[in-house]
Amino acid sequence: MIDDISPSVRAELTPTGTLRVGINYGNFLLVTSYSEGAEPRGPAPDLARELGRRVDAPVEFVAFDTAGKLADAVKTGAWDVAFLGAEPQRAGEIAFTAAYLEIPATYLVPAGSPIRTIADVDREGVRIAVAEKSAYELYLSRNIKRATLMRTPGIEGSLKLFLAEKLEVLSGLKPSLLMDVEKIPGARLLDGQFTAVQQAIGTPKPREGAAGFLRRFVEDVKASGFVAGAIARNGVKGVSVAPPTPAT
Repeated sequence: MIDDISPSVRAELTPTGTLRVGINYGNFLLVTSYSEGAEPRGPAPDLARELGRRVDAPVEFVAFDTAGKLADAVKTGAWDVAFLGAEPQRAGEIAFTAAYLEIPATYLVPAGSPIRTIADVDREGVRIAVAEKSAYELYLSRNIKRATLMRTPGIEGSLKLFLAEKLEVLSGLKPSLLMDVEKIPGARLLDGQFTAVQQAIGTPKPREGAAGFLRRFVEDVKASGFVAGAIARNGVKGVSVAPPTPAT
């Protein structure tokens, strides 16, 4: 169990008296069920409720349909903590914990594609459909040098663009692509992964006490089995508990 929370840290986490938790319901691996007026379900909401219990504050969910909108909302102070991928492009304004959960990201190619390996993707003339401002889009933006990224709002948008424009590659989280490949005759997933999205908890950058508390919280819920239990309880496939962060 992590140490008791101090009044100053509680004030940073709950400046309104409520723990306002930003979630991305467009990521079905983290939020398995969401509808207006109903309590969200999934590993991220489960961790948020556990965090609220430890902070001894009511939880209010602030929902977004994409990770990009969730990350951008830090500028407006819409949330106190958020569950999203930890990427360098976001770290200027958001203080992240270590990952609590990892999701592999890979590529899908259509029937008859000459692309055989992940290394074959970054070539001239290859167009990659990708959900804009997703954690894996941020990774690809840093690393793709020759292929062209075709950005669209949301995961469904990237699939629609891939099909409509007959693109060479669809990028995505592997659990999602495993469902897509069943719907597209002859399509296949490339072996391996180009990255593993590190799902973490973030808080606005100036809140140093809150950031430290959240880092300890994440290590505790990984070590105690709470994250593994949340994954199993919600029936989520294709994700794994992130390894513990080495002590410094």
